[in-house]
Amino acid sequence: MPKAKSDDELVFLPLGGSNEIGMNFNLYGFGPPHDRRWIVVDLGVTFGDQTTPGVEIILPDPSFIEAYADRILGIVLTHAHEDHIGAVAWLWPRLKAPLYATPFTAFVLREKLREADLLDEVEITVVPLGGKIELGPFSLELITLTHSIPEPNGLAIKTPLGVILHTGDWKIDPDPMLGAPTDEGAIRRLGDEGVLAMVCDSTNVFVDGRAGSESEVRATLMPLIAGLKGKVAVACFASNVARMDSVCRAAEAAGRRICLVGRSMRRMSSAAKSVGLMEDLQPFLEENEAGKFPPEKVLYLCTGSQGEPRAALSRIADGTHPHVKLGAGDSCIFSSRVIPGNEIPIRNLQNKLADGGVRLYTERDHPGIHVSGHPCRDELADMYRWARPTIAVPTHGERRHLLEHCAFARDLQVPQQLAPRNGDMVRLAPGRAEVIDEVPAGRIYVDAGVLTPENGEALRERRHAAFNGVLAVSVALDGRGRIVSGPQVRALGLPGDADNPLEDTLDDLADEAERALERLKGPERELDEQIETAMSRAVKKASQRIWGRRPVVETTVLRI
Repeated sequence: MPKAKSDDELVFLPLGGSNEIGMNFNLYGFGPPHDRRWIVVDLGVTFGDQTTPGVEIILPDPSFIEAYADRILGIVLTHAHEDHIGAVAWLWPRLKAPLYATPFTAFVLREKLREADLLDEVEITVVPLGGKIELGPFSLELITLTHSIPEPNGLAIKTPLGVILHTGDWKIDPDPMLGAPTDEGAIRRLGDEGVLAMVCDSTNVFVDGRAGSESEVRATLMPLIAGLKGKVAVACFASNVARMDSVCRAAEAAGRRICLVGRSMRRMSSAAKSVGLMEDLQPFLEENEAGKFPPEKVLYLCTGSQGEPRAALSRIADGTHPHVKLGAGDSCIFSSRVIPGNEIPIRNLQNKLADGGVRLYTERDHPGIHVSGHPCRDELADMYRWARPTIAVPTHGERRHLLEHCAFARDLQVPQQLAPRNGDMVRLAPGRAEVIDEVPAGRIYVDAGVLTPENGEALRERRHAAFNGVLAVSVALDGRGRIVSGPQVRALGLPGDADNPLEDTLDDLADEAERALERLKGPERELDEQIETAMSRAVKKASQRIWGRRPVVETTVLRI
């Protein structure tokens, strides 16, 4: 490896995933400030919630690094979860850098690129587990870890100014059921050579102890499924192939055939089989043939554990699934955790199933049916003891997670700790680690398939309308601005009751609009824009008085 020059710097720049869980987008730069070369580690998405009506997918804003796209040496993907690879198909056309991934991740990625009609354009280099990647001043070595998806990798990023251990998502599972356990020896050897900084997962930093093993989940599921009568459905994350495998083994041991319900279940099983996993199971039943089996001879493995409205389990609960029905005497196991923010849709889903007579099993009442894929405090302590970094840089967490992680690293005698926000450029070397710059780091919304800015007008109006309602005001005028018909006011999302009927309120608003129009002088009544503004202001002011809200007001002037 060449020696560093006097003006070379090694920097870390998170553009997603710091101060939040999800949407991971991390950059490492090396060289003089005016001529850095970059690698990207992960390019993921997060998902919309009640604050982003109509928006399901949210991407990190790549504007900063897009300006230096010709200096990106490669995009390295640690594993195949959506919050690490989900933005590739959306944002690759703006970066156009070669991609590097292990076989399972590459399989999942190809399917995404095929759907986006990009497969023939994108260069993907498949890297074997434990393999190496040479990218300019960066020499990367993949380190096998364990997580809740096949082939999770940490990255040992070696540069002339020091070595960085980028953990990605991980846990320490001594018996992960599928794949190799965490390569403790590789991490210890790295620590012996000297680790400048460790950029590390913070998800479970508040949780004492250890996350638990997939082998424990399998041991719990086996007797649970064996003891159930009627139809059985199991909801889990499709990406957790070890969990899928455990459910399938438990089903077969209980004399049940497996039916995969949901596109992502079928996609992930295909990805697993492409790398030699889940091969010795009975063929899966198709949805339309599973119903022909006796109830006690079939198990449905479903997507939708988070209450997603279009996922398989939600359609089953609503009674709208074309092939799968659950009712009295049947059971549903939620072998998953509640992702923060999904509490309400999950509760609604479970209530619908329970109302239909389905017996529910969740981690709250059966703790052994799920374990986390992220490290708890004892596992973090192990990792720090093995790697022995000089600098702790927490990532993959909200602000409170990152700050607690820094405090924990301090307790573990790590000399330096730094908790950057998205957009904070951290100089790791030379000298003491510090934030040296702040760059734009926003979000891009996928709105009806269109990429829109975080504060775009359409979403602002939608949010405003969702809270305040909508009023539509229309009036017909002759050529001299005299009223021919109206004004008429229609409402969407605004209340009325027996004492104050909405129709009466709308008549009052129409009167306000008419008075505003009559106050305009002759020439003003000839300008449609002036008329629309006057009536809108009058209606908004009256609405504030009536409802304490200022609805979206759409005014139409028709000339007859």
